[in-house]
Amino acid sequence: MRIALVVPPFIAVPPKHYGGTELFVAELAEGLRAQGHHPVVYSVGESTVDCEVRWRRPRGVWPIESALESSLDDLDHASWACKDAAADCDIIHLNNAPGLIFSRFLPTPMVYTLHHPREDSLSRFYASFPGVHFVAISHSQARAERRPGAAVIHHGLRLDRYRVATGARDYLCFIGRLAPIKGAHTAIEAARLAGMPLKIAGEIQPQFRAYWEREVRPRLAGGIEYVGEVDLEAKNELLAGARALLFPIHWKEPFGLVMIEAMACGVPVLAFARGSAPEVVDNGVSGWLCADVAEMARRAVEPGISPAACRAYAERRFQARRMVECYLNLYRRAAASLPELPRAKRTGGLQLAS
Repeated sequence: MRIALVVPPFIAVPPKHYGGTELFVAELAEGLRAQGHHPVVYSVGESTVDCEVRWRRPRGVWPIESALESSLDDLDHASWACKDAAADCDIIHLNNAPGLIFSRFLPTPMVYTLHHPREDSLSRFYASFPGVHFVAISHSQARAERRPGAAVIHHGLRLDRYRVATGARDYLCFIGRLAPIKGAHTAIEAARLAGMPLKIAGEIQPQFRAYWEREVRPRLAGGIEYVGEVDLEAKNELLAGARALLFPIHWKEPFGLVMIEAMACGVPVLAFARGSAPEVVDNGVSGWLCADVAEMARRAVEPGISPAACRAYAERRFQARRMVECYLNLYRRAAASLPELPRAKRTGGLQLAS
């Protein structure tokens, strides 16, 4: 099966630093290829994902500086990618909203993964495309979005890229965008209550510079340290010495790949029970769902969960191959839902599962 995976033209696949959607697409593409399919990733030229990549721009531009310019770039990229993919792909899997427009003009079945929390404007837009097969990345997101017939497929990772260290675990860590909704300021509060050092890693985006200057930067003292952005290797090193990952979100997180990454490194996740967190964190097994900062601080001192137990939980629940199988089943259903004549014309010998 030939599957087009369309992402916005701003961040490479996989991402060097920030980029949850791009990490998801990289894992999905390489998993599809490992099972004998032919994924085609529409991204930017600097992408290093191990499959065919088609692009018009050699490099991404991130962070975004102009909302208008970026929205036009995204629409331009999506229109080119959808037209190109329709010529030789069996499925077009979109990961950016502008591409949905082209489902009105193309016979190729389309899948769309929701990567954002519910917004009224987006929900109204989605309702205009009943023929697209929507995927929510958590049950929490699906309940909020209420797209009829939407599938729920949790993200997964190739866990052999993550290591479980055996040394001392004597600090806490926070990994994520330095934005109010992600709660770095709350992680600092929890670490201080626990009396433990905290290492903060993540991107400081221009629109959140004031938050960084007001709520985070002035508190970088007394064991609270900002280590910058981290790539995969640096993330492994950071998590190697962490007693827990603090995930004090102030919004309904659609998924939160960093929670899986922490568990894969044997690090329990201490999260507020919002959004997807109750679906990802199993109390007492892979971390703890905390009612408030005080409980997060108490759990941080002694989580009571072994690195081996965390890793085993991630292997049971969040392997990339499970995610890939779920998407393959959806692709087959999407292809089978086409009218008989167009489907025969489009699939080019595609063998559907019975």
